[in-house]
Amino acid sequence: MPWFSRPKPKPETAPSEAERRVRTEGLWLKCEGCKQIIWRKALEQNLHVCPKCGYHFKIDAVTRLRLLLDGDWETYDDSMVSTDPLGFVDARPYKERLAAMRDATRLNDAVISAAGTLNGRRVFVCVLELKFIGGSMGAVVGEKITRAIERSMVQRTPLIIVSASGGARMQEGAISLMQMAKISAALMRLDEARVPFISVLTDPTTGGVTASFAMLGDLNIAEPGALIGFAGPRVIEQTIRQKLPEGFQRSEFLLKNGMLDAVVPRPELKRFISKALDFFCGPLSG
Repeated sequence: MPWFSRPKPKPETAPSEAERRVRTEGLWLKCEGCKQIIWRKALEQNLHVCPKCGYHFKIDAVTRLRLLLDGDWETYDDSMVSTDPLGFVDARPYKERLAAMRDATRLNDAVISAAGTLNGRRVFVCVLELKFIGGSMGAVVGEKITRAIERSMVQRTPLIIVSASGGARMQEGAISLMQMAKISAALMRLDEARVPFISVLTDPTTGGVTASFAMLGDLNIAEPGALIGFAGPRVIEQTIRQKLPEGFQRSEFLLKNGMLDAVVPRPELKRFISKALDFFCGPLSG
């Protein structure tokens, strides 16, 4: 065959738009605050806080424990599960919803109860998981937090609770509301024992969680921009028939009006809590 009639190899085709999207998917995120595109790795290195505007992205309970504690931690009451006391059914049976949440989050309910060290000081920590039915508080969450309070009291070890929740869990009815009183009573005993309790409120902290343990800390700290309140802004506006102030129910507004002790950016939170515990308990020896 003459050289001029030989078929030429096909040039390497450029990747399609779909292929490019697959290769880069998940590497970049859009900030909900400044709407800028952020490299995921840079966001993770900045503790999931936008390096451009300071917007605090929501993080899961395990990530929160990694940020607060020095290393490994011990967990408690992991096997506790809800018994669906009401046989509740809405769009789907509550039992099915619980099973789906357990598969998705690899948790049995919406809180992790743990013990570890924070800058060398032993602490008990309870962290709510927003992805588990909105971090809602049912019988299991109430019991696990109450047991953590009792351990803290017996061992005279500081307690930290990190809230991220839509409030009491409607699928458990009055049983979920009873947890508010149970936890609050346990915290009163902890206060009488003079063991410090630090409450950390993140976005969002609402409903029965706000109306109970989230606002009962010896020190109530919030992350910047966190939504904190009992009822939502729209419900309040419809009830009082007035327009609410700008930033109403955000952590900065609550700090200004005396509902919080401090608003602390996430990168500074561990150091801030450590200094607070030095104040409450005295600095660690050695």
